[in-house]
Amino acid sequence: MSSGQPMIFCDFDGTVTDSDNIIAIMKKYAPPEWNDLKDKVLSQEISIREGVGKMFSLLPSNQVEEISTYILEHAAIRKGFHEFVEYARNQQIPLYIVSGGIDFFVEPLLRGIVPRGQIYCNESDFSEESIRIHWPHSCDEECQNECGCCKPSVIRKLADKDTYKIVIGDSITDLQAAKMADQVIARDFLIEKCDEQSINYEAFEDFFDVIKILNKQEVPS
Repeated sequence: MSSGQPMIFCDFDGTVTDSDNIIAIMKKYAPPEWNDLKDKVLSQEISIREGVGKMFSLLPSNQVEEISTYILEHAAIRKGFHEFVEYARNQQIPLYIVSGGIDFFVEPLLRGIVPRGQIYCNESDFSEESIRIHWPHSCDEECQNECGCCKPSVIRKLADKDTYKIVIGDSITDLQAAKMADQVIARDFLIEKCDEQSINYEAFEDFFDVIKILNKQEVPS
């Protein structure tokens, strides 16, 4: 195990927030075919990039203001997250939000909590009839999974071989990052996938749990 400087890579949808915002948007605004795309992503029948791109292509661009307002009014930040950000700052542990979510809701929800330079997510384009997604953090030459926002690639960009990599997440989008982590803190579907693949993890419900886990583990500094 690496014993170098710790660095935290934290998911957003369903991790920082109490629920998955992409799923909430699709349930509210998308036609029924989004469900088949979601199931194919979760079963890994299609890539995350393909599935998310196709889901958002089901939504007309002229609805973006309504969709944005809906998410900003209904999304809830998970208990303890503000304290967790402060904890990481006090412990001088770099914290990055690495999200398969989209800029038009990720950035406003994190404004005033996490600096923009510490957020990696996908970008939205409303210039055409339906919403298009752009992928500024797509897979590097070491990843062939068509991740969309490729968490392993972001980790390789930010961490070095001695970094103690802490991955926090909840879903299939966090699995590849979990495989390369020194410490995994998981909830929901990521727990199931870690169990399937014999990846060690600690479970959490809120970010007060995360703080306790990090304190208990005596993360290297």
